[in-house]
Formats: sequence, C-alpha cells, structure tokens
Amino acid sequence: MTGKTYTLLGADRSPYESVTPGILGGHRGGRIYGRLDCPAALRAIAKGGYVKNRVFFANEAIAIAAGFRPCGACLPEKYALWKRSREAAR
Repeated sequence: MTGKTYTLLGADRSPYESVTPGILGGHRGGRIYGRLDCPAALRAIAKGGYVKNRVFFANEAIAIAAGFRPCGACLPEKYALWKRSREAAR
C-alpha cells in the first residue's frame, strides 16, 4: 500500500480524501461531469485550461447530488435525458 489518496468532491460539494480514485471527472465552473476519457475535457486540458477547476467523483449519484449535469460530449444519452427533464420542468 502506497498511502496515496485522491481528492474527490462529495454531494455537498466539499472535497474529501479517498484511497479510491474517482471514476468521473467534472468541471467546477460549468458544473458538468463526465467520463475521465472525455474528448472535450481532454481537448480543454491540452489547451492549458480546465485543470484548475477539475474535480472528481466517486460515482454518478454523487455528481448529480452535487448539482452537476452530464456532459453532452461523452454522455450524450444521459445529457439528452437531463435536458428533457429540465425542459419538462419549465
């Protein structure tokens, strides 16, 4: 055991340390979550942005509870459902 920990964001948007890495990444400013291999996020990182606002989640339920929405690029089906639910609420 290396003793390495990972900083994840909780449902209350507070960071906490975990011995297990997050399975989803997110952007604090846009309140978007997605896969760690998301092409849109990787492009933003390659351009030098995004990293200082990047957060990680243990699972999707926590990302949603924290007020984040699915990414349209890497989670298009979940994004479409989220968008329809928002439109229906109006």
